[in-house]
Amino acid sequence: MTTAMSLYEKHAELLEKAVAALHTRDYFTPYPEHPKAYPAEDNEAGRNWFASSMNHEFTELDIDADNWVSEEVSPYFQTGIGVSYPQVDLDTLIANANTARSWKNVAVKERAALLMESLECVVKRYFDIAYATMHTTGQSFMMAFQASGPHANDRALEAIAMGYHEINRFPSEVNWVKPMGKFDLSLHKTWKAQPRGIGLVIGCSTFPTWNTVPGMYASLITGNPVIVKPHPKAVLPIAIVIAELRKVLKAHNIDPNVIQLAVDTTKDPVTKKLAEHKDVTLIDYTGGNAFGDYIESLDKITFTEKAGVNGVIIDSPKDIKSVAQNIAFSASLYSGQMCTAPQNVYVPEGGVETAEGHVSYDDVVAHIAKGVEGLVNHPKMGAGTLGGIQNDNTIKRISDGGSFGGDLVLDGQEISNPEFENARLFTPRVVATDYNNSSSFGEECFGPIIFIVKTKDRNHSLELAATMAATKGALTCLAYCTDEDMMSQIEETMNATFTPVSFNFGGAAFVNQHAAFSDFHVTGGNPAGNASFTNPEYVNKRFVWVGNRFAK
Repeated sequence: MTTAMSLYEKHAELLEKAVAALHTRDYFTPYPEHPKAYPAEDNEAGRNWFASSMNHEFTELDIDADNWVSEEVSPYFQTGIGVSYPQVDLDTLIANANTARSWKNVAVKERAALLMESLECVVKRYFDIAYATMHTTGQSFMMAFQASGPHANDRALEAIAMGYHEINRFPSEVNWVKPMGKFDLSLHKTWKAQPRGIGLVIGCSTFPTWNTVPGMYASLITGNPVIVKPHPKAVLPIAIVIAELRKVLKAHNIDPNVIQLAVDTTKDPVTKKLAEHKDVTLIDYTGGNAFGDYIESLDKITFTEKAGVNGVIIDSPKDIKSVAQNIAFSASLYSGQMCTAPQNVYVPEGGVETAEGHVSYDDVVAHIAKGVEGLVNHPKMGAGTLGGIQNDNTIKRISDGGSFGGDLVLDGQEISNPEFENARLFTPRVVATDYNNSSSFGEECFGPIIFIVKTKDRNHSLELAATMAATKGALTCLAYCTDEDMMSQIEETMNATFTPVSFNFGGAAFVNQHAAFSDFHVTGGNPAGNASFTNPEYVNKRFVWVGNRFAK
């Protein structure tokens, strides 16, 4: 059996590379994102594993329970997948976590090694996780594989590396000598990175691993036991990850209850009870604004990613056709069910100037609508780009929404997926509206919809985008501008609302994509969320430096 220390020797080189990548911010990943980088037979094995798991108990957590719950529904099958999970009562979860607080006594390098070993185990489950993600969230296979597999592992490793680096920022001990003239004052000083306590991570229904593992691993590397409370409609992907981590801990004689899964149902939720429990001191949350505001209101240390109204400023693009295609893809990807997806496209009523000449407002609208139509009706790209609608409320709001108070330029439609005849797909609605219609475009409208907002001029477009970011929150801003003075103005104004700007994206660059070790996801500075992963604060708030002094 390997020891935690020998595991450190195994993973030390990668850990140091990961720490270095935090500082260089260059492209870095040890986990290739394309399925073809992995054994070809793993794909079929993953598909078969998922099929054989349906309508069975998920026993990999190695937990005895009297009650098993199941609530997940495949957006592709439109039937329940039938996987059930052991439900542990709240008092037992808390008691287990309190017992597992001995995790803090494991040296940080050994904690890092154990956590990295779990990620190595997760690599072998990428295809299992991909199919689990597909049939709980509605993501396409490619997105499910990348987001819940390699990209989630990237973010987890990033959190491990940041925590390891920050805890090693200062020495653990020193012999301190102060010259006093005829004698020296000598003290022996020690410092401990003392973990805060029990961490609670509240998952979301659309990205059950990518949004969960950063907080989970950030709390674990800093010595805190963690309880993960997934969305009841998207449990299986993160359950696999937690199972692999528990197996690693148990194999190295460490209490596996350092990490626990807390399942519930929509009719009998436990999230508030867990969040309000006196022993829970850290909370990570991804989801809607109302519940996120509640989490932030608790007397806890919280890390939230909520919702925002992401804007696109079309000011002076090189050419409108490529702009329209990029916006169409970004807004259609996973049917707009991404926190980074663009929603509002701001276009001056007088149109825009391009390298190819003047383009009127109406023509900009037509190009965007045509871009969406061409994408969703493409026989090879349409269904794969859109994925499936995860939530009943999303499909109801979009399909019943009509024109949302504007002009319906392109209606949404149900289209077929040749692989899954019962898949729930709905194409984006494109609504042309006026800046006065803020009751529609002034809130996040989660799902497949694009509002093209007619503004007074370029300055008004920027003003609206900035106001939305400051008051409603924004995770992204996409800008098409070739005027250097205006680019500087957009950058300065949007950055002042703590919103990052992506300029002139085209080709394979899309505003939705945030890369680990390079892009900070959410800034934590506007209403879209109060934390940013993964910056130093994201891990430093999870522990406290405590110093002791000894007379010599």
